[in-house]
Amino acid sequence: MITNLRLATVWVLDQDSAKAFFTEKLGLEVRDDMTLGEGGMRWVTLGAKDQPDLSLALMVPGPPTMDPGSAEQMKALIAKGVLGAGAFGTDDCQGDYERMSAQGVEFVQPPEKRPYGVEAVFRDDSGCWYSLTEPVEKLDETASWGDCVS
Repeated sequence: MITNLRLATVWVLDQDSAKAFFTEKLGLEVRDDMTLGEGGMRWVTLGAKDQPDLSLALMVPGPPTMDPGSAEQMKALIAKGVLGAGAFGTDDCQGDYERMSAQGVEFVQPPEKRPYGVEAVFRDDSGCWYSLTEPVEKLDETASWGDCVS
């Protein structure tokens, strides 16, 4: 029986740059940074300090996980900024938005009220977008999107 999610892949264009972005600008901690096997695949994982059971693996598209043609297509999609990689939870969306913006994080949407909380959307240094969400305690099932424009 599946009990939890332990690892999620984040596709990046450069592992060193992505590692610096996620640690220095978002505050994640490095879990692993090593070279694996004879092929020299670099394994970099990060995570939130208070969530030790979930890590993000920063992976550059290419062998051994995909063929060269697919890797080039994936890199083009990443660079184009069309891939969403997930949602980060926060207890202060506005405060994190201000702090992260001051550190040069590109936000494509400032904090806005939604039925599920307050959400901002930002891009990592490769171009993937993420939700930064401060959830409400109870989902407002009666709210419409029009009610949530701040």
